[in-house]
Amino acid sequence: MNTWLIRRTLGAAVTLLVAVTLVFFLMRLTPGDPLSRLGEERPLPPEAVAALKARYGLDQPLPRQYAAFVGGLLRGDLGASIEHNGRPVTALLAERLPPTLLLGGTALLLNFSFGIWLGVWQAARHGSRADRAATLVTLVAYAMPSFWLGIVLIWAFATELRWFPVGFMRTPWLSADAGWWARLTDLGWHLVLPALTLSVSTMAATVRFQRAAMIEALGSDAVRTARSKGLPERRVRWGHAWRNALGPVLALFGLWLPLLVAGSVFVEQVFSWPGLGSLVAEAIGSRDYPVVMGATLLVATAVVAGNLLADLLHRWLDPRLRAP
Repeated sequence: MNTWLIRRTLGAAVTLLVAVTLVFFLMRLTPGDPLSRLGEERPLPPEAVAALKARYGLDQPLPRQYAAFVGGLLRGDLGASIEHNGRPVTALLAERLPPTLLLGGTALLLNFSFGIWLGVWQAARHGSRADRAATLVTLVAYAMPSFWLGIVLIWAFATELRWFPVGFMRTPWLSADAGWWARLTDLGWHLVLPALTLSVSTMAATVRFQRAAMIEALGSDAVRTARSKGLPERRVRWGHAWRNALGPVLALFGLWLPLLVAGSVFVEQVFSWPGLGSLVAEAIGSRDYPVVMGATLLVATAVVAGNLLADLLHRWLDPRLRAP
């Protein structure tokens, strides 16, 4: 187990380095100039452009820029943002990460709470009309683009019914003297539609995994033995079958874990949610290299860690994989 863990950790570190390196060079080899937006309103004199390039290290050859990036990374310095007037990238990420964690965490909670329940419910009615209808609904939900679903929910529940706000994270005119309960309620009110959009677009995979694993578990010898003892069907389903069917879903949770960090660029853009996804979209549009690299490093770390966690959960749940 220790040898396997060391090997997987080293493989994850190499994967992370390769991903960040590819993004570094691809961003700089694509056409465009990150300083062009700074002179849109008033053209910058040549000496000012040269000074800005020297400040951000853009006047250096690519290998030297890469070496500077890796050196700063080892020191915990991700550089300064070009678009945000030289603000440290770490400060920008720390400012935008909590809203994304809130949105992603809520979506994951809804995803697995309702996804597991619906998967078990479908497996218990395998082959029935209700099962086929639920399968059709989940497949349609999975096929819907998240940005389109978000726009539909805004039109239905924010514009027409006026039950929820159209976007943002807080009400702009909320009094600064409002109590914690008013602020919390206002935050939850704004969170409903983006969290629902993100959870619906990702829940179908959880439902399908849980349904397939549960159908297999319900047909196992252990479940047939439990039924032959006269145990109630609810206890057989949740006490015996579900425990054996939980493995694939827990592994899927590890793969969905990066959602906590990555969030959804489209959902955050549609709802003007001030998270990491909207920051990355802005940075890509303005070619803000330091911000793009910092966000890429953060998301890639979450993806690699999620995959490693999925492997660990799979080995923990399946004793056959622990054998050397």
